[in-house]
Amino acid sequence: MARCAARHVHVNRGRRQLRGDDPEPPTDAGRHGGELGQAGAGECRFADESAHREAGESVMARAILLVLLFLLSWILYLDRAAISTAKDLISRDLGLSNDAMGVVFGAFALAYALGQIPAGWFADRFGPRLTLTVVVASWSVFTALTGLAPEFATLVVIRFLFGLAEAGAFPASARAFYTWLPPEQHGRANGIIFSGSRLGAALSFPILAGLLDGFGWRVAFYVLGIPGLLWAAVWWAWFRDKPAPVAKTANRPLAEIFRSRAMLQVMGQYFASNLTFFLCLSWMLPYLMERYDLTRERASWYSMTILLVGATAQWVSGFLTDWLYRVAPQWSRRGPALGGFVLAATALALLTQAGTAEMAVALFTLATFGTEMTISPSWAYCIDIGGGRAGSVSGAMNMAGNLGAFVSASAFPALARWNGGDAGMYFVLAASLNLASAVLWLRMPYKERTL
Repeated sequence: MARCAARHVHVNRGRRQLRGDDPEPPTDAGRHGGELGQAGAGECRFADESAHREAGESVMARAILLVLLFLLSWILYLDRAAISTAKDLISRDLGLSNDAMGVVFGAFALAYALGQIPAGWFADRFGPRLTLTVVVASWSVFTALTGLAPEFATLVVIRFLFGLAEAGAFPASARAFYTWLPPEQHGRANGIIFSGSRLGAALSFPILAGLLDGFGWRVAFYVLGIPGLLWAAVWWAWFRDKPAPVAKTANRPLAEIFRSRAMLQVMGQYFASNLTFFLCLSWMLPYLMERYDLTRERASWYSMTILLVGATAQWVSGFLTDWLYRVAPQWSRRGPALGGFVLAATALALLTQAGTAEMAVALFTLATFGTEMTISPSWAYCIDIGGGRAGSVSGAMNMAGNLGAFVSASAFPALARWNGGDAGMYFVLAASLNLASAVLWLRMPYKERTL
């Protein structure tokens, strides 16, 4: 286009010389200005058309990227939440207590947390294309292997390896967003892909309920291994790591970012967020069944409804985050997260008084909606402060979050048992952590001062 603009200047001067409007004497270029003008105009029309075509291709490519990562997130949580639906059948088949299943849930959460920073570094170093192909194919294999587990120890090892494999999914996605999308689109992009995770988790309940009743839990896990393998093949064939860069964030040394107040605060609030949300993927369905004497089918539909509402929160928060980026950037990340944590804390505190299944489901829904409002701004904030280190930085935040998930998996049954079977103490703890996280967001440095 610069060449085209220069040609226009040259051609227009030639035309002026031929008309006598230019004080400089005519040159060969001037005498041939008309000819050059026609050629220049043709070239510029071609350049404009090419630019429009490239812009359209860019929009289409970004749309395909979002669709693929939405499906990735859907598959990830479909596979992850499956074990919660199958919990009672696995427990009976392998002779496992609630505490033993807490260890199984916790093994995944611990491995997922430990794998975050290495996976994020791998994505920054080798790119999202290779990273996501490897991790999705790997966790799909471990999903199928879950169905082969003969006893407790093997099941724990498989779920631990499954967690390690899944750890790379969202840090690598964040790294792809940094390269492919401008900052004002990071909110909705994260909202879209995380809504896929909630849809996957929600739909896993009725899907797994049907598979479990029809074929048993082992066959169900074999079947769940297939979608991820297909996705990995498509991703490797289509995605490329380095389109034209659009993010303008400068890269800071990773050690400097990890020592910053912003990094510590975003990790702290994500611990509380995941401690709350992981309850929905692990103990919520068994809790509803046991506390309110529900069938697995009815509890599954309740759980699905809660997570579907959570998926809508992802879209609301994502688009709100991007809108605020344009009109009040200092509140773009902070506002949705702050409101979400206050809502979640209120609902969790009221859960201690829920006397019916319907009231408990309504409060779980509000708590989940509030928690989900915090996800998109959290990941957008990590891309803000991480820049080209977005994979590692978001991985560190997600590590802290999944340490919260690990605590949730083990603390819920332990606190309920210690409190005579009443889970109220857990809900009070979670509500307190959510309020503390709201305070952290009030004090978190605004993006422009963290770069």
